Amino acid sequence: MTSLSETPFAELRRLSPQVTGGLLRMRQEAYRDGMVPAKYKLLTAMAISIAIRCEPCIRAYVQMAVEQGISQDELIEFLEVAMTMQGCPGEEWAIKAYTAFKEITADGSSQGLSGCCDHQPMSQNTNEEGGS
Repeated sequence: MTSLSETPFAELRRLSPQVTGGLLRMRQEAYRDGMVPAKYKLLTAMAISIAIRCEPCIRAYVQMAVEQGISQDELIEFLEVAMTMQGCPGEEWAIKAYTAFKEITADGSSQGLSGCCDHQPMSQNTNEEGGS
């Protein structure tokens, strides 16, 4: 039974722990610090999000990259790559990423930002009930 305080993601995770938990584990592994620092992996995901034109993804990956300590200069270099690969449409979507960066860094808060990947911070433990 769904509680009133349970988010749609929490409910889906409870009902499908292997798949939703698997996606979370995959993200945590893919975006961890390794041979390539996490912030560059997140900026790459942001650039791909620009290419596929997913605004919630763009905002979520910008937020996570900011949390990993990206600089504006690093963001701009990845935006330049995305724009180069996409031309004029890429520039329009890169502006969305830059706007998200400015909003996030203006007050250090992600309040009001919503994204496809923001339902659980990367550092949160995923070994909860249901085997996730």
